[in-house]
Amino acid sequence: CRTGHAFIGEYYAKFVPSESKECPCGHPHQTRAHILQDCPRHDEHRRTLTDFDPEISITRLLNEEKGMAALAEFIRLTGAYTKTGELAEP
Repeated sequence: CRTGHAFIGEYYAKFVPSESKECPCGHPHQTRAHILQDCPRHDEHRRTLTDFDPEISITRLLNEEKGMAALAEFIRLTGAYTKTGELAEP
């Protein structure tokens, strides 16, 4: 997420142009901000982030210890940023 390397449309637009840039929710641009702040696929678990920072600042999430913990939990709960965008099998 910090380096910009992730299985999301924002990355594919630069490095794998044959892949879709669209979010599975239908939004035309799947960006880090969209996934964290707006994507309806992750509404159920967004409170993990808003409890840390109501504005869901990517800078704060990536630069503060509690922010990184909140982001890690969000990713664990949602499967965001994975190749399939789904939770891993236990």
